Amino acid sequence: MTMDMEKLVAVSGVSSVMKLVSTKKNGLFLEDFDTKKIRFYSSRKYNFTPLESISIYVEADDDTIPLGDVLGKMKEQSDENPPADVKSSSDDLKAYFEQVLPSYNREQVYVSDIKKIIKWFNYLSERDLLVEKVESDEANVEAVGDVDVEVVE
Repeated sequence: MTMDMEKLVAVSGVSSVMKLVSTKKNGLFLEDFDTKKIRFYSSRKYNFTPLESISIYVEADDDTIPLGDVLGKMKEQSDENPPADVKSSSDDLKAYFEQVLPSYNREQVYVSDIKKIIKWFNYLSERDLLVEKVESDEANVEAVGDVDVEVVE
């Protein structure tokens, strides 16, 4: 199960994940999921990381797995294997992550990475934002202005 990460952005210095609303040459307009307020974040002050662009290293030939897949595995296992507390010991965090993703690369994925992934998972699941990505048939969709219109033949 792959989670939809398309409009989700992590911002340096901001503890939450934000929704991308619009882009500008010198920054992004982002919406806070809790307050629903839209604010401009300057690229001079902040660094942006689209969650969709994040991958986790696995042991197979320096390969990676998308963050959305990892969060999907965490969601699937959350009943029998709830996320570890981010304040847990390093060994407990590694043991939890090993159950979620047994093939993760222990040399390239740090405890700080595992903590961040757990924080994102908790944040997104508390707000019901962990939704499965739906693959669309882009061959039958055309953009008309700002609206996608399905072409029926």
